Amino acid sequence: MPTTSSRLLALLSLLQSRRDWPGEVLAERLEVSGRTVRRDVDRLRELGYRITATKGPDGGYRLDAGSDLPPLLFDDDQAVALAVALQVVAQGGAGLGTAVGEAALRALVSVRQVLPGRLRHRLDALPLEAVEAPLGDGARRAAVDGAVLLALGAAVHAREVLRFDYVSSSGAGGEPDAAPRRAEPHHLVTWRGRWYLVGWDLEAAEWRTFRADRITPRVPNGPRFAPRDLPGGVDVATYVVGRFRGSAPEAGAGWPCVGEVVVDLPVAEVSPFVGDGVAEAVGERRTRVTQGAWSWPALAASLLRYDADLEVVGPPELVEAFRVLGERCGRVAGQSRGRDE
Repeated sequence: MPTTSSRLLALLSLLQSRRDWPGEVLAERLEVSGRTVRRDVDRLRELGYRITATKGPDGGYRLDAGSDLPPLLFDDDQAVALAVALQVVAQGGAGLGTAVGEAALRALVSVRQVLPGRLRHRLDALPLEAVEAPLGDGARRAAVDGAVLLALGAAVHAREVLRFDYVSSSGAGGEPDAAPRRAEPHHLVTWRGRWYLVGWDLEAAEWRTFRADRITPRVPNGPRFAPRDLPGGVDVATYVVGRFRGSAPEAGAGWPCVGEVVVDLPVAEVSPFVGDGVAEAVGERRTRVTQGAWSWPALAASLLRYDADLEVVGPPELVEAFRVLGERCGRVAGQSRGRDE
């Protein structure tokens, strides 16, 4: 016969799992009488849980939101997922600011203190880095199986060669590549809503970033390896940001192409769209913008987003990119006129 305490915890777990519970179903699940369920509901109410009795042929109960935060129950997977999410926010990977990051760190410490040893071990086997980057318009988060993340994290933690199937971006119909991959896994990171594995590709003999949602680990792992230094001796955040911006490792996380223009708009109208660039007022209705991109034509195109006249301050490569872009746009406009005629 379960004790009153364990029965209350079981009842609370059931009430959290769905919105409405008929009283008879709760009694059957807990293997007690309906009267015992009513008494246990009253005990939970005394502890601060707002439980509403629902009307109907069977009658039942519903756990409502309250004015205070009562204790919550989580299964093993939920507890690990919560701790991982808090760790990402605490490291700044959600772009929510310093105050939220500090609160997440305090919450992570509290959660970790009450985790059973087996769950702390799973969490510690998931070393991750959260690289600061806003999702941006149209970006989507990619779902990853939690078991895959744990397997990748365990391989990173143990410094064991990872064997896995991989669906490349060019894979037809989502089929994995013909041959399994082998890589020395070094870091598990988040960037723009996706998980990536940073590792040394043993077949290609180069550093790679693999999307975690495209990885299917094989078992067992390969032999242990001695960790290598990232290219250029940079940290993982600098490496990942530079990789996606097209920068050489020794150049750090900066954009390979950086230019400066003066836009005929007030700084207040420019600042919301400058991204990781810099906007500086140079007059009541003019703004100096310093911005980067992976190529000069891409930078020129992105600067046209302000829909205003602008003056190029430099460098000459940006002036040339605007010339090339203007010729290209002229050809497109000419083709459109030809079809209309």
